[in-house]
Amino acid sequence: MKMFKINTALVLCAGYGKRLNPLTLKNPKPLLKLNDLTLLENTINLINKLGISDIKLNTFYLKDQIKIFIEQKNFDVKIEIIEDGNQILDTGGGILNMTNSINEEDFLVFNPDTVWSIDYLNCIKEMENFYFSKKIQNILMVVNKNLSFDKNLNGDFSLLENQLNKKKLNQYIFTGCQIINKKLFSSVKNKSFSILQIWNDLIKENKLYGYESKNKFYHVTDLEIYNKLLKSY
Repeated sequence: MKMFKINTALVLCAGYGKRLNPLTLKNPKPLLKLNDLTLLENTINLINKLGISDIKLNTFYLKDQIKIFIEQKNFDVKIEIIEDGNQILDTGGGILNMTNSINEEDFLVFNPDTVWSIDYLNCIKEMENFYFSKKIQNILMVVNKNLSFDKNLNGDFSLLENQLNKKKLNQYIFTGCQIINKKLFSSVKNKSFSILQIWNDLIKENKLYGYESKNKFYHVTDLEIYNKLLKSY
């Protein structure tokens, strides 16, 4: 059942995952498993449940493994792999490169190193409703760091009435899910850049928005956390 207005979701799969070495020396981070399910498949399953018909992945590091995985799984949804090219493009550059293959103005972006579950469905739907009702161009799903499995994670933002800022004490962590509009990339000149550049520019204009998740936050931060998740998730 279609429950989402947006029809396109991007999944960022190009990173090196160095904090999970030695596991990621031979395996890309999105293909690490929890409960016999890869992080990437877990993400795709959630996107599929939203009724989104078009998924795009960007790849760079160990890209052939991700390509083979997608081909062998034969998911019941359209998935297109878009390579970063000769150099890794970072988060912002990777998104920008994929926008060339997107017809929509607004799209969803996922980081697959969060352990996504169906508990996020309602929150994502509510976030989308807020996004369109307020006619904004970027909204990030955030969670209070008290709900993080990884207690060493620092907060990324402060949140007040759905508006994100950065202060000395930031209590909210970016979960790895956001909705963003193509127009925000129109003035970017560099091919390789962090999405933080877009966020920081929006913060200066008081135009970066957040939507709070109340779910327990499981994120594969590093090797230590991954091993703990294997034992307890």
